[in-house]
Amino acid sequence: MNEERLRALARDFRLFTYPRGNIIFHQGEIGRMMYVVVSGKVRIYKTTPEGGETTTNIFARGDIFGEFAIFDGLPRSATAKTLTQCDLLQITDDAWLRHFRAAPELAEATVRLLARKARWTAAIAEALAQGDASVRLIRVLLLYVEQFGEAQGEGRYVLDWGLSQSDLATLLGVRREWLNQILSQWQKRKLLILEEGKVTITNLPRLLAERDVLVHKQRDSGTVEQ
Repeated sequence: MNEERLRALARDFRLFTYPRGNIIFHQGEIGRMMYVVVSGKVRIYKTTPEGGETTTNIFARGDIFGEFAIFDGLPRSATAKTLTQCDLLQITDDAWLRHFRAAPELAEATVRLLARKARWTAAIAEALAQGDASVRLIRVLLLYVEQFGEAQGEGRYVLDWGLSQSDLATLLGVRREWLNQILSQWQKRKLLILEEGKVTITNLPRLLAERDVLVHKQRDSGTVEQ
């Protein structure tokens, strides 16, 4: 996009600050806004008719969300809630679609964005589709470390994703009690360190080795632990 079009696009964005724990939009609402994360973390989750929650994604700095409802005109497929205080750029559906139609470069970039999201969704689905619950947990940790983990040298990574253990349990589809048990065991073995909303992988090669051992045990036994 040329500079003039970029300036025109920038003028249509508005910056808003949301406190931690704030609902940005609800599942089932009509979507009229698209969002860009400037700072903070946003959790996306689906709600069942019984009131249960299933975490589907976490967005961090530089991520765009809320665009699906703008393009397909359907109600929001999930709820967005801040995990931390967030600064978000917002643009209305009318403004975005006007720029989208006028700028082929923007349309092309949007298609690439949607393709990356589709790949990410497929990667998460694959991580959760096979292996026992411990293996699924390690795979999800590794995916999010790749997405926004902070490397600290010598195989040490900090994953400051803002998720509670309850949120993580809904992402994995396991009971919180089981998750707390396995995380506590791994912490005692110094595979990781748990803090509020944060996981520190102390030795990535050891965690990868743990995953491989668990996978081989599962293959040998022919069972899958839930």
